[in-house]
Amino acid sequence: MKLIDQKLVQDQLNLFVNSNVFVHLETTNGAYAGHHGTGQTVGAFIRNVPLSFERAKIAGAGPFRIGLKLEHGWIYAEGLTHFEVDEKNRLLLAGLNPQGKLAVALQISENPF
Repeated sequence: MKLIDQKLVQDQLNLFVNSNVFVHLETTNGAYAGHHGTGQTVGAFIRNVPLSFERAKIAGAGPFRIGLKLEHGWIYAEGLTHFEVDEKNRLLLAGLNPQGKLAVALQISENPF
């Protein structure tokens, strides 16, 4: 994965606007994140949720946040630092802590993960 280039990621997000896609969103400070000792363990996980969004926006100066505007609400991820578009044209975004451990992931694909 590479550090996020805001323009490149926005261009990739725009390719998925008004398309039927699958989303994976995950946040964690649990077992594999390495945030132990910080208090309460929290996390959220959704995978292969089919949806369509009408607008997508990346913002911030790094770490970045991305919002996907749905017909009746939003999907939002904050703390994103890295991205790649893989061989299956999936947009994979991750927020890694200073030790390189995953804190947040947002992935968008035309096919299930």
